Amino acid sequence: MAKKSDKDTQKQGPRTVATNRKARHDYHIEETFEAGLMLTGTEIKSVRMGQVNLRDGFVLVRGGEAWLMNVHIAHYTQGNRENHDETRRRKLLLHRREIDQLHAEATQRNWTIVPLRLYINEAGRAKVEIALARGKQAFDKRQDIASRDAKRDIQRALKAAY
Repeated sequence: MAKKSDKDTQKQGPRTVATNRKARHDYHIEETFEAGLMLTGTEIKSVRMGQVNLRDGFVLVRGGEAWLMNVHIAHYTQGNRENHDETRRRKLLLHRREIDQLHAEATQRNWTIVPLRLYINEAGRAKVEIALARGKQAFDKRQDIASRDAKRDIQRALKAAY
């Protein structure tokens, strides 16, 4: 019987590098898209090390191109003086019809485009999951927290009953 290598025992699928938990708290997520990301050499190395913060990020559509703004990718520690700017704008790689759809929905309905998570796919490419999102009011946030607490209490009660 053949031995299994380390690659065979590793789980398959994309590896999530960073998530934007604040986006799900502040927005109602309407529709999600997967986009490629144009990165420099030191940026992709920092991404693979998990040094990414999506919290303040958003997407702008200008001149028929989608740009990821305000996403913080830390300097690569082994980089030289040619290291990247940490919060520079980065181009998103989407199909033309997806860019047009994002732009139309965002402008007509006054929605926001936010990044939800950044991950490395099976081929080793950096991808970002972006979403068309509608802002939540304060009472929506309180309602979500209350329903989450109620679900948690129900789960505790069911667990204690068994």
